[in-house]
Amino acid sequence: MKKTGVAQVPRAIAGILFSFAFVLSAVASTPQYVVTNDDVMGNFSQNGVTFYTVGANGSLTFLEQVPTAGFGISGGYFPANRVRTLNAGNNQCVFASDAASGDISFINVNTLSLGGSVTGSQNDTGASNGIGLALNSQYLYASFTDASTIGTFQIQPGCALSFVSDVQAGGLQGGIVDGMAVNGNIMVVTYGDGSIESFNIASGLPVSNGDKQNSTGAAKGNSYPSGVDITQDGHFAIFGDTSTSTLIEVSDISSGKLSQTIAYLSPTGINSSNVMLSPDESLLYISNTQGSAISAAFFDKTNGTLGKGCRTGLLQGYGSVWYYLGGLTLASPNGTGQAVYAAEYGPTSSIAVIPVVSSNGKCALTGAANTPVSDPNSPGLLSIAMFPPRAF
Repeated sequence: MKKTGVAQVPRAIAGILFSFAFVLSAVASTPQYVVTNDDVMGNFSQNGVTFYTVGANGSLTFLEQVPTAGFGISGGYFPANRVRTLNAGNNQCVFASDAASGDISFINVNTLSLGGSVTGSQNDTGASNGIGLALNSQYLYASFTDASTIGTFQIQPGCALSFVSDVQAGGLQGGIVDGMAVNGNIMVVTYGDGSIESFNIASGLPVSNGDKQNSTGAAKGNSYPSGVDITQDGHFAIFGDTSTSTLIEVSDISSGKLSQTIAYLSPTGINSSNVMLSPDESLLYISNTQGSAISAAFFDKTNGTLGKGCRTGLLQGYGSVWYYLGGLTLASPNGTGQAVYAAEYGPTSSIAVIPVVSSNGKCALTGAANTPVSDPNSPGLLSIAMFPPRAF
């Protein structure tokens, strides 16, 4: 092959190439982590957030644990997500609740260091069943299960939190806040007694939309909406039910309020307390909390309907190392998420790694060869998240 000289690149094109290279460099430098709220209990054992790096095919490698400012309870409501991540402007943050001490810690992702912690009102604690978290780019919301309140915290530069106020929230049958999801100006809440409600958060503080109701599944008995997710366009709220089967309910919220839910039943799994949409919204991932498996259902984001999907087999270590499946997160904020991660609750906690294959209306979920990945810092893992998070 003839050797040629190096051609001179015109300045305008060189500038474009330089800018493009800078963008690529910036994207490449964004760290990618899976994080856990270890929920460590006890006056002498401080809680912490464990960071894992994400490798090829979604593999996880332990990086380090960052201690929080308080103590956990090693248990509580399955869908009360105790750890959330934020990637907004200069704020790259992890927020983790400490249920026993009633505080919320904030961690800077860039330095992997604790920035501090904040509390709500005097009675805002979560020693009974945890403190669930939901957020947008401006506010973080915390469900305090002891007082059944929702606290509002403004997100400040450097990931700091400033307490604004709290509101009382309770179900039709006296249930306390269970799961929460936020999208745009709407917050959707489940109460663990079969009832659900939405709030307008346009001004920051939650204001009830006056639509509190029992779900369709709850009205039929033995099913209670627990986990909740909202589509990217805010058209549908999707509920995963605590049930003797896999029961998913969908509500059209395009009016700004909850409509009566439509229930979808599958007999192939037990319990469906945690749900999460894939980034492209083609699949709904379901944690069969007491069924030792992860399910996926095809989702039509245009009309809000669910179709038959796929399911894992018995996950490794069930019944001997861990006993319940908790929260879900993903390996990638794009497409189907590349792999699903599930918190495995037990005295020796771990994370299931489940690669996703989806094509032509068919999908497959299989346990990775190196799964489960141990979380040696957690005596009861229920909540995990990814950074950077999904876009909605």
